[in-house]
Amino acid sequence: MRRWRDDRTRNLWRLFARLGRQELSILLSLLLVASAIWLFATLANGMVEGETHAFDRAVLLAMRMPGNPTEPWGPRWLTEVVRDYTALGGVGLLTFMTLAVMGFLLLQGTPRVAMMVVVTVGGGMLLSSLLKQGFARPRPDLVPHSVLVHTASFPSGHAMLSAVVYLTLGALLARVQPQRRLKVYVLTMAVVLTTLVGLSRIYLGVHWPTDVLAGWMASAAWALLAWCMAVWLQLHGELERGDSTP
Repeated sequence: MRRWRDDRTRNLWRLFARLGRQELSILLSLLLVASAIWLFATLANGMVEGETHAFDRAVLLAMRMPGNPTEPWGPRWLTEVVRDYTALGGVGLLTFMTLAVMGFLLLQGTPRVAMMVVVTVGGGMLLSSLLKQGFARPRPDLVPHSVLVHTASFPSGHAMLSAVVYLTLGALLARVQPQRRLKVYVLTMAVVLTTLVGLSRIYLGVHWPTDVLAGWMASAAWALLAWCMAVWLQLHGELERGDSTP
């Protein structure tokens, strides 16, 4: 039995040794995709069963003035700043950002990357709409809404769409940047923007925390899938390369 285990371990190491760095990155990313999908399913099941209500209520009230849930925590100017952050996840601005990046990629001479931006962002927006219609969760009624809303609550459309756009664009742009520090900078800014938009939705009282978490999980899975597809297409010569390193 011990010899069999040793042989199996050696075979696994040989398999990883045969994989290139690019292929190994794809494999690890697919594992992260599976994890994100599992987390989303867990949140969705807990939401449907009512198991997340206590958590949602506690976090939402923590962002309100003590003893006065009608007022967001902090000075009045903070609410205006948060409204600016939440606007970063609006459909109009995200559409403009996508078109702007597409123009940049076309001018850079990477039309196939630009086309992939259209497919991934458009598909992510469609997925968001289908999930919201499928779950049809009511908006929070625990506190007043600080901005107008007119769609279902789960998952957060702003959180999911901003993550789909910013993480997808960040991943694709990082693939065509020649310097590692540029890759890190692009991805970091994508994560920061996504986080600010999601937190702003909770602060403004228009989403439960689990709405935002679910949006992040679904969009992270989608963006990672787009990144894996970009790497696979580059390996097969179907997508323009920015450099030769993963």
